[in-house]
Amino acid sequence: MTTVAARAAEQTPLVARTVVVDDPGPLLSLLPPAATLCWVHRDDGLVGWGEVARCTTSGPTRFTAAEAWWRAVSEHGLVRDRADVPGSGLVCFGSFANADDPGESVLVVPEVVVGRRGDLAWVTTISRGSLTAAPSLAVTAAPVGPRAVAFSDGAMTGAEWEQVVADVVRRIRAGELDKVVLARDLVAELDAPLDVRVPLARLADRYPACWTFHVDGLFGATPEMLVRRERGLVTSRVLAGTIRRTGDDAHDLALAATLARSSKDLEEHEFAVRSVADELAPYCSSMNVPESPFVLHLPNVMHLATDVTGVLDDRTSALGLAAALNPTAAVGGAPTDVAVRLIAELERMNRGRYAGPVGWMDSSGDGEWGIALRAAEYDGPRVRLFAGCGIVADSDPSAELAEAAAKFVPVRDALCPGPP
Repeated sequence: MTTVAARAAEQTPLVARTVVVDDPGPLLSLLPPAATLCWVHRDDGLVGWGEVARCTTSGPTRFTAAEAWWRAVSEHGLVRDRADVPGSGLVCFGSFANADDPGESVLVVPEVVVGRRGDLAWVTTISRGSLTAAPSLAVTAAPVGPRAVAFSDGAMTGAEWEQVVADVVRRIRAGELDKVVLARDLVAELDAPLDVRVPLARLADRYPACWTFHVDGLFGATPEMLVRRERGLVTSRVLAGTIRRTGDDAHDLALAATLARSSKDLEEHEFAVRSVADELAPYCSSMNVPESPFVLHLPNVMHLATDVTGVLDDRTSALGLAAALNPTAAVGGAPTDVAVRLIAELERMNRGRYAGPVGWMDSSGDGEWGIALRAAEYDGPRVRLFAGCGIVADSDPSAELAEAAAKFVPVRDALCPGPP
């Protein structure tokens, strides 16, 4: 189902005007309290606010319907772009459901986008039918964080989830499949409606190596770049295999070495890398798949990571590539179709847009789509956090529960009372 795609070409064309500006300072500090969008990595990225157009899709055709809508919008749009870099000109932000059913997916075209790439900064204004002047950029009033937060189990308690993990391990050892990524949720009740700028600022500050995102009530800081398309080149960062950090640098270095030698984690990582490489191969004239992963160090955990790169040999957009990759073995399992069916049977919850593609795309088809991990969705004062773990034959249920707890930490700490 697509709610607005059929009307896109009939509406007044969108007009986008991009101008180069002086450094506006921290991008997240520019966001107003409402209708905010962001995709920020270290000091670079995009933030937006307001809404000019929206496409909502669902079901198995959610990606193709959204891409058709964006193609129609882009073909009819008028663009004046003085920056001429990926992310300038006409841009949309998006977030997609992980599974075919249930869950809605969305593309949003904001009224204002502020971007930065290295030493270049720009402002894009988007409207219908006429050019609008770039707004004056100023730091907004400081957001107010919650004064009280109460956490509770979501669909399952920890003990119940461990039982499900044990069941999955039995099925894997019986030869039904190789890997399943099981997720669980945690519910936070705040004393007031969430001002999402508070957790966004904290996540960007504490996890600068991740991509901090917010689209239509879904926010987080993902370490995993599903796919980046930039002027004929494609990149995908695969993460699978995790160990929790202790805070002791010497001990953590030893743990990193243990992770790099772990047969369980290397097996899990190999499944994920093979999945991405196989899906991207039909779209590339050449590819580079490193033989061994590296260890990505984050403040709370360490991951085995591999960057798969390629040269595109067709015109498939960033969103089209994301659709081809979703769901990867890193968030589904292997074989993917068997794992996805088992997830639907055992998880007892609706993932919604958690673990689905989230990011942005411009009118040329360039863009960045991450996997919505270390993520939460919110409605007023209620926030639902998500975390998932890759289960293979050697998985231990109690260790997997501890890993899930570690993956809750970024968003959980970002919600806790205290200065933003």
